[in-house]
Amino acid sequence: MTNKASFSPEEWKVVLEGPPAAGLIVITAAHGGTFRETFAMSKAYAEARAEHGESELLDEIVSAKPKADHTRYHSADELRDSGLGHLRDAVALLESKATAEERDDYRRFVITLANKVAAAHQEHGQSVSPAEAAAIEQITEALGAAGS
Repeated sequence: MTNKASFSPEEWKVVLEGPPAAGLIVITAAHGGTFRETFAMSKAYAEARAEHGESELLDEIVSAKPKADHTRYHSADELRDSGLGHLRDAVALLESKATAEERDDYRRFVITLANKVAAAHQEHGQSVSPAEAAAIEQITEALGAAGS
């Protein structure tokens, strides 16, 4: 089983930054609901922690407090591009160090988190806005998880 010790501190930071980056990409895709969406991201971590034991790697990821420094970006586009890059880098690390099942668990967690964040606040009567759906599609592509 893969765990935190399998990664250098810099690599582990990349792996940890992926999920909250996905959440921020969705939050900034459409206006409104920032509080509810941020709460939904935290709730996705708590729910994943409740399913403890399936994957040691995922257990260690979700036990870490989600951290994302949105203040270093000057625009939603810059945040999105950087976040998608984080996700691609994280998956590349997982492909080289984790099992296929652990990598797929990571992908599923990130996509689930993104969907929960999108559904946390209705925009114009829609549970997931077109902008949020597009963001989730970009996240899925960055994870290399098309069709997951």
